[in-house]
Amino acid sequence: MRKVMDCRQYPSESNCSLTISGEEEEVMRASVQHAMDVHGHQDSPEFRATLQGLLKDEAPQHA
Repeated sequence: MRKVMDCRQYPSESNCSLTISGEEEEVMRASVQHAMDVHGHQDSPEFRATLQGLLKDEAPQHA
């Protein structure tokens, strides 16, 4: 199942509205990079574990 990370779910000073979706590994890789580049977080095993806990299943898309 695809995963999603939505910055709008987590308050920030920048009022970021980015949403990232895809396979879990892709979303984690992009989310870590975004969090460091835009929000100033430092990469660490603890930070990655926190992000992992914030991933949600993507809602199925119906035609």
